[in-house]
Amino acid sequence: MTSETTRPGRAKYVLFDVDGTLIDAVSNQRRVWGTWADRYGLDADEVYRVALRTRPLETFAEVAADRDPRECLAALHELEDEDVRSGVYAAFDGASELLHALPPGSWALVTSNYEHRVRGRFLRTGLPVPGVIVDAAAVEEGKPSPAPYRLAAQQLGAEPGDCLVIEDAPSGVRSGLRAGMTVWGVNAPAAVEGVHRHFVRLREAVPHILAHASGPHRNAAD
Repeated sequence: MTSETTRPGRAKYVLFDVDGTLIDAVSNQRRVWGTWADRYGLDADEVYRVALRTRPLETFAEVAADRDPRECLAALHELEDEDVRSGVYAAFDGASELLHALPPGSWALVTSNYEHRVRGRFLRTGLPVPGVIVDAAAVEEGKPSPAPYRLAAQQLGAEPGDCLVIEDAPSGVRSGLRAGMTVWGVNAPAAVEGVHRHFVRLREAVPHILAHASGPHRNAAD
């Protein structure tokens, strides 16, 4: 783990990844990709292994290079939207307490998914929705590019050095670090390379996140 570059108490904004960080969607993602793989006669385990480390279009290029990527993406979107409507979702322990305790305007969601699905999942799990959501459609380059987290900071009126990123995956950690932010890892048995702090479970991180985020907040009008 790297040392934190921000002064204690400086980070007044918190930027959260969603899947794997606030919402446990592993079984849902595996089921969606498994159904998608079956449609194309592909090995579900191999497809899911690739999907875990790449964006959908990159996944299609690797596992179904002979297929029309637009058709592949449309099929995936159909399955994901159906899963949001009918699937079973659960928020990680501590997520609701944490999000309800953060001041409005002090936090945002930064996801590689799409906003309407995030809103659907939050509705299903009872989590509050912030005013800023940066989704896959908001940026040309997703994680591990710094673009998603930089855009979230801009929309909050925050400097990158004032932002704490909460992530569970290597691509998201790299994205936050490249954006010049403090990054903490959660919900993994071992620390992702580069994180400033690591917590095996989100619940363990809740008091630390709230303490780190306490204090006055700036906004774009200040």
